[in-house]
Amino acid sequence: MQNPKNMKLKANLLLLLLVSCTLCVAQDWKTYPHTPTGSLVSFAIDEGRHALEPIEWWYTSGQITGDTSGKTYSYMLTYFYYPQSGFDGFRILNITDHSNGEFYQDVKPVNYTTLSTSELDIEASVFLGGTEYWRNKEDSGNNAIPFEYEVFASTASVTLDIELVTTKRPLILGDDGYLDQGSVNYTYYYSQTENDLVGSFTFDGTTENITGTAWIDRQYGDFNPLTGEKYEWFSLKLSNGMDINLWNIFTPNRMIPDIPEYRILSAYVDESTQYTEADFEIERLQFFCTTDEVNCYSKQWRLTSAINNLDLTITSLFETTEVQLPFRFFEGALSITGTVNGLAVTGEGFAELLHYYEHPDISLTSPTGGIYDTSVPISWDLNNPDDGRPVFYDLEYSIDNQNSFLPIVSGLTDPTYLWENPSINQNDDVWFKVISYSVDGVLTSTIISDSSSSATLSLQEFNPNGVKLYPNPVANRLFLQFDNQVSDLSYEIIDINGRIIFNNERRSTNLVEINTSALQQGVYFIRIYSDSVEDFLKFIKK
Repeated sequence: MQNPKNMKLKANLLLLLLVSCTLCVAQDWKTYPHTPTGSLVSFAIDEGRHALEPIEWWYTSGQITGDTSGKTYSYMLTYFYYPQSGFDGFRILNITDHSNGEFYQDVKPVNYTTLSTSELDIEASVFLGGTEYWRNKEDSGNNAIPFEYEVFASTASVTLDIELVTTKRPLILGDDGYLDQGSVNYTYYYSQTENDLVGSFTFDGTTENITGTAWIDRQYGDFNPLTGEKYEWFSLKLSNGMDINLWNIFTPNRMIPDIPEYRILSAYVDESTQYTEADFEIERLQFFCTTDEVNCYSKQWRLTSAINNLDLTITSLFETTEVQLPFRFFEGALSITGTVNGLAVTGEGFAELLHYYEHPDISLTSPTGGIYDTSVPISWDLNNPDDGRPVFYDLEYSIDNQNSFLPIVSGLTDPTYLWENPSINQNDDVWFKVISYSVDGVLTSTIISDSSSSATLSLQEFNPNGVKLYPNPVANRLFLQFDNQVSDLSYEIIDINGRIIFNNERRSTNLVEINTSALQQGVYFIRIYSDSVEDFLKFIKK
């Protein structure tokens, strides 16, 4: 029979062996060289400068806590390689005091006295400043310690002297580290989402030791935040251990195409699982404008995705952290609440917002010509649509020379409204007001018709087939209205020479809107046919 003490000793040794093996497997990437399976990125060489790429940057952000004061700060430090005006690039250092939102920023051009192409070894001579660095820590034999770094940056008011130790496997964006971004650009990209931070920090004349966590981002290629398409970027660290690198990129006309080049979500799930996808939605819930009203940004977002059933609300902690140079953009700390796979999570993160929002710009398009025909919808154009800023509309009217306005309808999402049974009389002088606004009412504008329109209540009657065509003559939008719901409707526009120049189908409708803006002036016919109605009508394009 075995001695119980020996059995206990063997069990403890076995447990220690199992823990050691688990740690070895979990940390199998913490060595140089390291090339993740299927990746175009390799460590440590791709932590260094890429001589053939026109722009690249080394970025870290995080939250730190003072050991003495107990105060929390967030920071962002970035070194850009982007030769301009005799300098190799520039450095951005931002600090935010979380107790009061005080924001400190310092942007300086730099020349790199050391910029290794084989490892992370940056030494920067700062214009009108001193020497800063970001490099691997070294062991006693002067060999680089994999995924451990020392960082030093200093200004007249701030000194950041820290050590970073990466504790999670790097997140390789796009699965292989290469992404097409926007219309024509590309980037190589990886993130080190979890880094333990220790060091010292000087702010407002006080120096203290600090601890915290940090995020590291690396990009190199020709995607350029200074000159390219604008974006909203987020780093999200969740309490369940999941980390997300998130992008929405906007076209110059403020759209977000539903293609992977403009929608990027890369997630670290655990040491064995990470992925990149474009199938997600970002809904902007709140906005704010800077105190000088130059730029407006989103301040709260809802992220949803079917993969892992993400439903996260992301909120900026402060509205004070707009960077002024090398151009104006917002960069600041976030809080996160929500669920992943139905389980509650919290989190923290960082946002970088280069896309800004405008107040809605609208113009009335109907009524025109001094006549308000109650059979014709009141309509307007949104001249500056933005995929990130859906617009809602309230419609009001006045019949007392604009001394007062009364509501017609609120919360519209389409820029047109047919006012049925209006509370006005024949030949009343009527003005219309359209109030447009974002979901939270921060971005808003109001427009009132330039002059009154004389109301005419003599509605056009439906023809014997139950079809009404208006307005006629038409400028840009022609409407077909049916007295009943029509199924499997087909219609075609025919010119004066009998040529079919447009056709379409609708499964079920009682109101059809046709864009006629591209038609030349002249006489046209529209043929309508379905199981229940058939007609041939004439209209004039003015």
